Parts: sequence; C-alpha cells; structure tokens
Amino acid sequence: MPFRLDPPRSFKDLFVGDGAVGRTVAGMFVCSGDAGAAEICAGSGLDYVLIDGEHGPNGLESILAQLRAIAGYPCVAVVRVPFNDPVLIKQYLDLGAQSLIVPMVDSAESAREAVRAVRYPPHGVRGVGSALARSARWNRVPEYLQRADDFTSLIVQVESAEAVRNAAAIAAVDGIDAVFIGPSDLAASMGLLGQQGHPEVVAAVKRTIADVKAAGKTVGVNAFVEADARDYIEAGADFVNVGADVALLARGSEALAAKYITVDESDRPASY
Repeated sequence: MPFRLDPPRSFKDLFVGDGAVGRTVAGMFVCSGDAGAAEICAGSGLDYVLIDGEHGPNGLESILAQLRAIAGYPCVAVVRVPFNDPVLIKQYLDLGAQSLIVPMVDSAESAREAVRAVRYPPHGVRGVGSALARSARWNRVPEYLQRADDFTSLIVQVESAEAVRNAAAIAAVDGIDAVFIGPSDLAASMGLLGQQGHPEVVAAVKRTIADVKAAGKTVGVNAFVEADARDYIEAGADFVNVGADVALLARGSEALAAKYITVDESDRPASY
C-alpha cells in the first residue's frame, strides 16, 4: 500500500491551533540559494526560515533542494516569490512550498489577486497538477485538492507608503493569513533610501502593525537590528525576521578579520 501523509505545518499553524507557540515568532532569511545553508539555519531553533526568491539567486530547482533540506527539521519553511504572478505562485506551490510571501502588495485588489493565485477554482485560478507535484506528494496526501487551503499560508508584504495607507484594507482581504512589513523598501518609497531606522519610517511601521492587528490578522516585520526588533515586538508585532544567512556570514567574517587585520573604520558597511 502506498504511503499516505499530510504535509508538515505551515506558517499560520505557528499562531493558531495545537501547534501555536504562544509567543512572538522569530525567523530568518536564507538568501544564499544554498541547500546546505538552509539546512544549517533550519536546525538553529528558530521558528521559520524564509527562502528568498525575490532578491536571492534562486530558481525552482534550488528552492526545491532547500525545501527538502529544511523538511527534516521542525521549523517552518517559508518562501518569498519574486512578484505577484499566478504562474510563478502555482509553480512554487507545486514544489511543496506551503507558506508564501508575496512582495510589493500595495492594495486590497493586489492582495485579492494573490489569494486567487493560491486557491483552486472556483475560488481561484491555481492550475490543477497535484498528481504531478510534490505539494500533494504525488497524490499521496488524501483529498489534497479539497484540503489545499488548510495546508497553505499566504503572507503579503507591505513595503511602500501606498501600502501603509491601504494596510487595513489589505489585511481585511479573505485568504490573507498575515502581513509582513518591509522597512527598507518602505523607507525608499518615503524618500528615505537606506534609512529604515528613520523616525518617520518607524512610525509608519508601527501604524501598520496597529492597523493589521485591528483587522484581526497576524503581522510581522523585518528587523535585523536587535533594538529595532525589540521595539516592534513591544509595538505588537507577532513575528520578526531577525537576520539572514548572507548577512551573518558577512558580518561574522568581518569580525574575524577585524581581530587580526587593522582596517580603516570608514570602510565598514553602514547598513545591516
């Protein structure tokens, strides 16, 4: 008899049901495109790892390899798609990515498009290929087509001044499980490029946190600086993305070099 199973928990299961952690959730980016790095981070004890298909050197094959590497660990695998495209979203879902972040969602209509992309007809436009795909474990997940929404988490990214203005409406869209705030792009859209710690940007992030929570949805933020992360947790953030594999490697290797090599302090990077 063939093996029957359910997929592992998705991102929303960290907040509701028997698997809820009951505290602020913490995770990190994996941007290197490397399955070994993804596996190392998956065993860190963080709640989730976020494979970055937007800014990282990732294609379908490398994302699949990372999903398989993470699968042996209890943390949740989240994948960020490059943009809000139903064809790409279908492919990422079929790879077995259950928790997706869709970037640059500026309006409720854009959020509805993302929802339609992750749902099968009649509620969406996702193409049906479960017999061919890892998502359903090649039809080894019982009634996958009828239950797919239970296994899928959709997070949309608010990262522009327009999106901040529309945050409450975006969060209210049925099918949106969480909102993820990106202060870096938000700062750029506000004319404050590279100044994600600027008071106006911080205020916009906190306003978005309040608006999303008022809509009854989970909200999180990217914050590599610990003081910023703690501040956003105090403001009510339900999850915080606190680092990235490439940033840890860059800063860690620089710290090693600094122990043994004298450098001009002006050469050190200012961001992250």
